[in-house]
Amino acid sequence: MSDLQQKTRTPGRVGARALAVAATVAAAALVWLVGEPLLGNDLVVEQPGEAPLDLSLASFVIITLGASLAGWAVLALLEKITRYGRRIWTGLAVAVVLVSFLPFLSVEMSTGSAVVLGVVHVVVGAVLVPLLLRVPRGGDQD
Repeated sequence: MSDLQQKTRTPGRVGARALAVAATVAAAALVWLVGEPLLGNDLVVEQPGEAPLDLSLASFVIITLGASLAGWAVLALLEKITRYGRRIWTGLAVAVVLVSFLPFLSVEMSTGSAVVLGVVHVVVGAVLVPLLLRVPRGGDQD
């Protein structure tokens, strides 16, 4: 393989999935940047009996990174143990996105905060799921 072919080669399976995680984290950070400083929403949630929690950019990044990496790990495991791993994972991923809205029922927040948090939940699912699945099952391994 020539040097030019090596430099223009698409990323392998691990690289493509790492890019999917990075894109998901970037999308969540963008939602925070638009929702809090640009639109002026204080992203604060309160649970009865607990101190208010201010959701910072760092919390968005850390939570999204953790959830994305967990999703990737579950997908990789399911792909190894069953030939239906991608289908199973897709169903699980959709279920996780839907279940992620349940805490909205038990916390108090402004309407603006609820909209921004709802948007970030949808955006994370909408970016992560198709990008992780985009990598062919038989793609080259890194």
